[in-house]
Parts: sequence; C-alpha cells; structure tokens
Amino acid sequence: MSRASKVTLSATALVTTGIIYLVHWAQEAERVAMHAGVERDMEKQRIKQERQADFELQKRLEQEYRKIQHVSDSDIGIHGRSRGQET
Repeated sequence: MSRASKVTLSATALVTTGIIYLVHWAQEAERVAMHAGVERDMEKQRIKQERQADFELQKRLEQEYRKIQHVSDSDIGIHGRSRGQET
C-alpha cells in the first residue's frame, strides 16, 4: 500500500469516526432536551391541577358563605368599600 493511500484511509477513518461521534452527541443532547420538555409539561399540569383544586375549594366556600349571609354585589363599590364609606 502506498503512503498516499494509507494517509487517505486514515483520514477517512478519522473523519468517519468524528462524524459518528458528533451525530451520537447531537442525538443525546436532543433526547435530554425533549425529556426536559416533558418534565416542564408535567410540572405545568401539576400546577394547573393544584390551581383548579384551589379554585373549586374557593367556589365551595363562597357558596357556603353565601348561604350563611346575604351579600348584594351592588352594596360594594369599586374599591371594596360600601357606598357612603368614602375615606
């Protein structure tokens, strides 16, 4: 085998090995990024469920309080004060 063919074979093998390594590295980085996206989505769903549960609890409490006391929406002004209570 001539020296030129040995250099060409070595360079080709080196470049091929580098390409395989870079493709593997890119695939691994993409897999990690996708997994992080799944974890973010799961966290968003958990937060949404917590907020929904809190909303339902607040709604039930409001209904319970409205049964106990009569509240008229027109008695409360924009700033949460009854009409006639300007401070």
